[in-house]
Amino acid sequence: MQRLILALCATAVACAPALATAQESDAELAKKLNNPVASLISVPFQLNYDEGFGPDKGGRTVLNIQPVVPVSLNAHWNLIIRTILPVIYQERTSPTAGVAQGLGDTTQSFFFSPKASNNGLVWAIGPAFLWPTGESELGTKTWGAGPTALILKQTGGYTYGVLANHIWSYADLGSNDRQSISTTFIQPFLSWTSPTATTIGINTESTYNWKSKAWSIPVNLTVSQLYKFGGQRVSLGGGARVYAARDGTGPEWGLRFTATLLFPK
Repeated sequence: MQRLILALCATAVACAPALATAQESDAELAKKLNNPVASLISVPFQLNYDEGFGPDKGGRTVLNIQPVVPVSLNAHWNLIIRTILPVIYQERTSPTAGVAQGLGDTTQSFFFSPKASNNGLVWAIGPAFLWPTGESELGTKTWGAGPTALILKQTGGYTYGVLANHIWSYADLGSNDRQSISTTFIQPFLSWTSPTATTIGINTESTYNWKSKAWSIPVNLTVSQLYKFGGQRVSLGGGARVYAARDGTGPEWGLRFTATLLFPK
């Protein structure tokens, strides 16, 4: 019995560094997910439900498919391609609007970012494009483009920064009843990741419509955990949001659930 106990203790001591390394690796991967331009291939599936659209207070469910693909350009620079493709189901929001479902417009950003960070400071800049993939009233039926930029700092378990873009429309699909687009998106964010790969985050996904002179400011509070299923790492999370400001037809509150597939090198 004594020999068995000594053997188990020796095994535990030998395995402890490996367990710690695996745990640190998961925490680092979870921190990378907080960096929108990290050199990490990931495929987030973000399910959003918002309640209170229009005079009929209808609901909207949006599944955002958001692959992130980093491309190494040379020894000093990365190109990070971030795509957001929404799949939408919208309830009746007014007496004249019926149920709608299908694709929304796709937003695609191309971030040029230095590979080396400066004391945890990361920045990126590039173009953003709006592709008119939306169906019927779910899309704008216009092509759009503009600049996008990001700056963030990672220190300890904390990540904080801001992502922004501005989109102008420059062409339409022949529909004369569509209003031109000029919108600014600003997303300040703050998150903390624990040594056990749990992340708590808060952000605002603020949009200002320069045509209607209106803000939409949802404030999101989320919690996520990194898991390993077989050889696949997956981050699962959820949260809620309230609207600090909304345009005349915007929602009042919402929920968010996320599942992110990670493909580390």
